[in-house]
Amino acid sequence: MTKIAKSTFTTGAGTPGQFYSLPALAENGYPRLNRLPVSIRIVLESLLRNCDGLKVTEKDVDNLASWNANNPGSYEIPFTVARIVLQDLTGVPLLVDLAAMRSAVAGLGKDASVIEPLVPVDLVVDHSVQVDWAGCTDALEKNLDIEFQRNAERYEFLKWGQQAFQTFSVVPPSVGIVHQVNLEYLAQGVMEKDGVYFPDTLVGTDSHTTMINGIGVVGWGVGGIEAEAGMLGQPVTFLVPEVVGVHMTGELREGVTATDLALHVTRMLRRHGVVGKFVEFFGDGAAALPLADRATVANMAPEYGATMGFFPMDERCSDYLRQTGRSEEAITTYENYFKAQNLWGMPRNGDLDYTDQLELELSAVEPAVSGPRRPQDHICLNSIRDSFRKLVSMPAAEGGYGKKESPEVTVSMHSPAGVPVPVDGFSQEAKLKDGSILIAAITSCTNTSNPGLMLAAGLLAKKAVERGLKVPPHVKTSIAPGSRIASDYFAANRLQESLDALGFETVGYGCTTCIGNSGPLNPELEQAVRDNDIVAASVLSGNRNFEARIHASIKTNFLMSPPLVVAFALAGRVDIDFQTEPLGTDRSGNPVFLKDLWPSSGEIAEAVAKSRNPEAYRELYTITPDKNPRWAAVYAPEGSVFQWNEHSTYIQDPPFFSGFNGQPRILADIMDARPLGIFGDSVTTDHISPAGAIRETGPAGLYLQGMGVDRKDFNSFGSRRGNDRVMTRGTFANVRIKNLMVDGTEGGYTLYFGNRAVPAPDKEITPAAGTPAFIYDAAMAYAQDGVPLIVIGGEDYGMGSSRDWAAKGTNLLGVKAVITKSFERIHRSNLIGMGVLPLNFADKADYDRIAPLKDATFSILGLNNGIAPRQQVTLRVQPADAEAFDVPAIVRIDTPIEKEYYLAGGILQYVLTQILK
Repeated sequence: MTKIAKSTFTTGAGTPGQFYSLPALAENGYPRLNRLPVSIRIVLESLLRNCDGLKVTEKDVDNLASWNANNPGSYEIPFTVARIVLQDLTGVPLLVDLAAMRSAVAGLGKDASVIEPLVPVDLVVDHSVQVDWAGCTDALEKNLDIEFQRNAERYEFLKWGQQAFQTFSVVPPSVGIVHQVNLEYLAQGVMEKDGVYFPDTLVGTDSHTTMINGIGVVGWGVGGIEAEAGMLGQPVTFLVPEVVGVHMTGELREGVTATDLALHVTRMLRRHGVVGKFVEFFGDGAAALPLADRATVANMAPEYGATMGFFPMDERCSDYLRQTGRSEEAITTYENYFKAQNLWGMPRNGDLDYTDQLELELSAVEPAVSGPRRPQDHICLNSIRDSFRKLVSMPAAEGGYGKKESPEVTVSMHSPAGVPVPVDGFSQEAKLKDGSILIAAITSCTNTSNPGLMLAAGLLAKKAVERGLKVPPHVKTSIAPGSRIASDYFAANRLQESLDALGFETVGYGCTTCIGNSGPLNPELEQAVRDNDIVAASVLSGNRNFEARIHASIKTNFLMSPPLVVAFALAGRVDIDFQTEPLGTDRSGNPVFLKDLWPSSGEIAEAVAKSRNPEAYRELYTITPDKNPRWAAVYAPEGSVFQWNEHSTYIQDPPFFSGFNGQPRILADIMDARPLGIFGDSVTTDHISPAGAIRETGPAGLYLQGMGVDRKDFNSFGSRRGNDRVMTRGTFANVRIKNLMVDGTEGGYTLYFGNRAVPAPDKEITPAAGTPAFIYDAAMAYAQDGVPLIVIGGEDYGMGSSRDWAAKGTNLLGVKAVITKSFERIHRSNLIGMGVLPLNFADKADYDRIAPLKDATFSILGLNNGIAPRQQVTLRVQPADAEAFDVPAIVRIDTPIEKEYYLAGGILQYVLTQILK
């Protein structure tokens, strides 16, 4: 089969290049292959090229080449990716695991260098910068100084990895966000090895890896655990997907942005249901979208639940590669390759077969925001005032805040909103009420990679400054571009001065507020919010707005376009009707409305054209020590095996390989388990494993203090993911998580039903039965008791970031199984990767029967080594004061390889066993 399919095409150098031809395969028994979705055919090429009879068989190729849109089937696909991208919060723990594997191999007396990535791995350091300083001219330099001071151990460890592994490279801090760096620099479109050309494909340890789908590159986010297996030669396996085609027609109306389109698509596809599916955009409307707008829509695939949000390759992709400094030879190779594969050009309606086809008329998209808690909570801009006020008064049981009145509070500030320390002689009053905006951040990969959106924000700021408008003192403003190139196009249009005048000075080049690295609030403002139970707001150009993600003291968070962030910052509140209420008054006292400041599409297009400079991209990504002296000065340890430091609070040898012997475990029923937590719907990986601030009075904070770490040096959970001792204590520690076992209490608390003394939590809880405790302390007590643990959840359990510590921490707490109504894709896979059994209630109504039984014990019956994917087992429930009863549950091990991972105790143990064999 592979011999039949091998062919040649003409490269950009004018020489013949070999490739595995899909048209040739079609001529050998697959006449409908050219009607398959483009994304499916790119995966098929990987199967064809890597068909070796072992990891990929001819049956695998035949299955996918015969893909049926109406009935795709239920087989698994062993997808070998061309490369892997990482960001540092997920990349550091991945590198820790690789270092631990090398230590384990060395401990067995074998050559540690057998642990080596087999495909190129690029790690972009972008998630460690925090907005400690904002709204001042030297915010960027101050934040960089703090970043390097806080993360010295982590950065030394990354430099060790760079010299220890031949295929591992690092893009240093302050270059940009991983997904924009991927678009602008790392993505090649077509790759070559040993004279054979093939599509650029990848997985990444960040859920928004899908941004690369905007340029026709197949790729998506996976957990670090799965990415490690991919690095070490294992195919990324997944069930054959349905493909939902979204037929785009028309064009966006004047004043409607790519962000509005992305939020519209998120709501539309969440309603349709695309979890675990590929989404492929096509049609005249898609063809007309600028590539940056395609990337914005593709970026939010995790928010609409899809594995990918894919746009096929066409002239706009070539134009983008040209704009960003790629060579003409590489671009010609790219075009010729996909033309030879019959994959070039945006498909039109009727060209291809999709499982479902949805229609999207672009002119129907309206200006919008999403919030206050989920990206799919779409609100038309004209409705934001009424929507917010309704939310404030709505009963808590219905998702509101149950407030009957919202008095205004006057606060005396002794430093500006973005300055973390008191300023001598500074005194200013601010007025706060429900709806007051405390953070306005132009942030995140979704929008800061889009020149049109960023320049629109600058143009709006320029008009506001010309009219004399100012941002109220309680708003902490910041801008963190996804690439240093943004500063070039602001400069080309003379817009940075206007942004600075409104407090939107650049605070860093990385992922900041969107992941919770928003930094501190003004202490007087924060105290007023707490004392008066103010329902404050943040506005951000991000993709995630889950509870407590942006800041623990801010209850509502709204996603929007960069120019709207500036507009809301000027207003200072979210409960505003932009049609009837002004943003402020000009120097003559005249009201200034949003329509007076909003830039036209012509103005934005002119600014984008003025900023085109391919040479600037080439200069940016010529990374030399003189361009990043802080990184050059970081100490680089040497050696193939890392020397662990027992006293480190950042990097520790994890216990995952303790007692490793390469043998599969013997499965048995889980008997008399206690619930560690019972949760409702939409529990996110942020809830399970927060990335933000570490509380002083929680288990992780107490541990760090015990290790001699001052409160000011705690850093964040995200930055300490290389230390299992911190992360296990931080699992389920989000301040907004709601464990139904402790009704009415938010935070990482539970009830312990054992006889041991456990440390008292930092909050008074008076249950009818059981002992209140931090979740970590209860888990450790149960471990001493020899009692297994389970977690119970509702719908969409594990939605959000592809956070492997949400599974690692669950494992290290002693949780044997997680039973839910439904899982988000990546977290289910990660649980298996860590040897934790995911199950779904066969009848979702059984969740309601079980959720109140906080003092019950649970047994899972029917587990043995012959377990089959999606097998039904029995969950036996023994209430404390009633007869036991049984409910059916479905084992969410979905593929044969996932069963092998689970039997091995996890994917890392499985891979290490295979390597040593």
